Amino acid sequence: MEWKETEALEFKKTTSELREAVIAIVAILNKHQAGELYFGVKNDGEAIGQQIGSDTIRDISREVANNIEPKIYPTVTKVKLNEKPCIKVHFKGKETPYYAYGRAYIRVADEDRKMSAKELENFILEKNRDKVRWDYEVCPDAELKDISPDKLKTFLKASGLKYDDAENALNKLKLLRHGKLLNTAVILFGKKPQDFLSNAKLRCAVFAGTDTVTSIDMKEFEGDLFTLIEKAEEYILEHINIGMRLEGFKRVDVPEIDKEAYREAVINAFCHRDYYNPDSVHIAIFRDRLEVRSPGLLYGGLTIAKIKEGHSSERRNELLADMLHRVHFVEKWGKGIKLILSKEPTADFEEVGRKFFTIFKRKETTDKVSGGSTQKTPRKHPETAQKIIEEITKKPTVTRKELAEIIGTTNDSIKHHLLKLVEGKKIKRVGGDKGGHWEVVNNLSNIKQENKKV
Repeated sequence: MEWKETEALEFKKTTSELREAVIAIVAILNKHQAGELYFGVKNDGEAIGQQIGSDTIRDISREVANNIEPKIYPTVTKVKLNEKPCIKVHFKGKETPYYAYGRAYIRVADEDRKMSAKELENFILEKNRDKVRWDYEVCPDAELKDISPDKLKTFLKASGLKYDDAENALNKLKLLRHGKLLNTAVILFGKKPQDFLSNAKLRCAVFAGTDTVTSIDMKEFEGDLFTLIEKAEEYILEHINIGMRLEGFKRVDVPEIDKEAYREAVINAFCHRDYYNPDSVHIAIFRDRLEVRSPGLLYGGLTIAKIKEGHSSERRNELLADMLHRVHFVEKWGKGIKLILSKEPTADFEEVGRKFFTIFKRKETTDKVSGGSTQKTPRKHPETAQKIIEEITKKPTVTRKELAEIIGTTNDSIKHHLLKLVEGKKIKRVGGDKGGHWEVVNNLSNIKQENKKV
């Protein structure tokens, strides 16, 4: 019988290599938490046999017990390989890191390598990372004066609780530890959370095409979690198409992407994100889709397949989720995904790098929005588009601010019209926001002719 050593399988010719065997066991445990070791087998896999006396099994067990910490209890048995007497040691353990003779080792291919102090530190930090919860940690520099009483009062009222003073309220919510504010208190009720939590931000962008080459608009927002959720919703609504539905004689606006669906995605992004990651939540709006990007991959054994089936698991930020649950922002993780899919069945989810994406397909301008007699009414005015074209023709370097002043509208309105003109291939941006300029793709007469038809 012949086979090869692996990261979880070790061979020793005889028990004269018992010390090396103990080190190999520790190295394998630290890498795989389980493995096997054979005495009486050469490192090329050839079974040559091992002399086994009356004390051999006991000596192996004693050497392992006396020199590995934390203690493990391997199964040591006599076996025959190619009709040769050998000894099999089966071991397992999850209390990593393990030490052999006072040193930690790690398995690399079929070799046992000593772990440096830095490697050991990182190993321990990685192991305990899930046990350390960001939302339960103290925010060291934040003080009670950094909490907004008004934000706290609003939250308590929505939760059906009474406010007496900030300290008592935070104690009741278990957001103080020995008088120190927890991160959850700061991210929810801080006057300026970004002073203490650098990733208490939201980044939003609109892109002209289906990639990030040409941006039409970029904004960054700071503030408490409720403010960031609100800003994300407002930004999405401002930059997607709005249709309308007639209910009797009443007109009802209908966004091309369901409000409840993208709101749930935004809340999930802030609630379940990895706050140890310095990045922010991102809203990216493309010509064909909306992406809500959250730092951190799925947590607690969840997979995309499982969340689509409605499975729920341990939440990354349990305390933060509980606070949001009090004001009916979140329910169970699986339920939120089900809500998204019930409202937007074509929504999809991806893990890209170290981020979790929720992706909504945008509808074409000619599509109908479900729910009664509906037609698209994009938020644009032909005369405004024509004026923009005229001003760009006169001055290709004209800015959005200048266009807003010349035409007599808001900067946000100009951004919206520029995006629509780029999407319609009427204009294009050459160069970046600074130092770039606009170019008219179609001639002005074609624009005027199309406007007459609108």
